[in-house]
Amino acid sequence: MATTTIQFSIVTPERKILSQTVDSVSVMTSTGEITILPNHAPLVSELKPGELKLVVEGKEEFLAVSTGFIEVRNNGEVVILADTADRAEELDLEAIKEAQADAKRIMEEATSVNDEAYAHAAAALEREFARHRVAIKRRR
Repeated sequence: MATTTIQFSIVTPERKILSQTVDSVSVMTSTGEITILPNHAPLVSELKPGELKLVVEGKEEFLAVSTGFIEVRNNGEVVILADTADRAEELDLEAIKEAQADAKRIMEEATSVNDEAYAHAAAALEREFARHRVAIKRRR
């Protein structure tokens, strides 16, 4: 029997961010952006930092997610395990701008010294850009 909604949950190591019924889920994966609709085929994919869009009763909600995994289960449930995730209303633009500046500074300092520090700073910068996009959408 076909269902018309999805049971969605997103969890980080610190907390359960959200668990609710949604109409659709759109998220950036390592192979590109995907949208999960009811009755989607099962899959597991790696997440890239970016925005996650939920449609709930026809309204869009946004979250910023970093790396992790998405699983679409046989029963239509969608589970995201993310390193970090923030709801749009939790984001502070000033704090995001400071974090972006810090990451850029570390990247400039680490380019010739430490490849690992550079990679961590680049990942942090990518995460902050995603958080910034979601925070801007909320302000609109």
